[in-house]
Amino acid sequence: MMIDAHHHLWDTAVREYAWMDGPWADPLRGRFDVERYAGVAKPHGVTGSIVVQALHSLAETRELLATADAKPIEGVVGWIDLTTPDVADTIAALSGPLVGIRHQVQDEPDPDWLARPDVRRGLRAVGEAGLVYDLLVKPPQADAALAVAEALPEVSFVLDHAGKPDIAGGVWEPWASWIMAMAGLPNVTVKLSGLVTEAESGWKSADILPYARHVVDAFGPGRVMYGSDWPVCTLAASYGQVLELAEAALDGLSETECAEVFGGTASRVYGIGG
Repeated sequence: MMIDAHHHLWDTAVREYAWMDGPWADPLRGRFDVERYAGVAKPHGVTGSIVVQALHSLAETRELLATADAKPIEGVVGWIDLTTPDVADTIAALSGPLVGIRHQVQDEPDPDWLARPDVRRGLRAVGEAGLVYDLLVKPPQADAALAVAEALPEVSFVLDHAGKPDIAGGVWEPWASWIMAMAGLPNVTVKLSGLVTEAESGWKSADILPYARHVVDAFGPGRVMYGSDWPVCTLAASYGQVLELAEAALDGLSETECAEVFGGTASRVYGIGG
């Protein structure tokens, strides 16, 4: 069993993705469907995957759920409006292998968006529905992310992309201490994903591995899961390079510990993979 716990699917001819806001995103425009993903992932041994929303859109979430019968997809992290009073009803109306919810908190102008009472009410409904909440935050939202995970111990949180450290800027603190604080919360796990696009163009493994290894050391392999962040990763690396980097971050761990990162953690947290 090998699970890629984080990738995307989209077709920019069908739907506009406002965050693709310049020429830098040109390589991401087009149709990135299940077949295309499987073509890059399966040769590397991926047997199951989690596809993650990339837009604040129930329509996109429903489309992702509709594609989830196609292998290797086993689960969907979708989007709902957490601020509405009918969150539970919205979740119940979604059909398919919904395993989690995510909102692009990193794009919210209010760094304390996660502290809003209506948001926290929505997060409680996510937990009550048996779903995971993926945290997509940058350093400005770090304090709010830690506070909400502390305040809602009944909700399972997954930290996407290791909290998006500023690798390009060589910034270590306060990110490293924050990771230790997040790891101290038993309801938080983390994705070893998205780091190549946080590094400078022409990155070297030595630029990224200290961050990746700190995450593994802080959380332990039983609370870390591999994610490719395909196709976003292709801005900086091939699928194979992302996988090789993750393998290098686990150098020195046992076969059993590596199996946790490459499948066991995601299987338990998202309830997939048999």
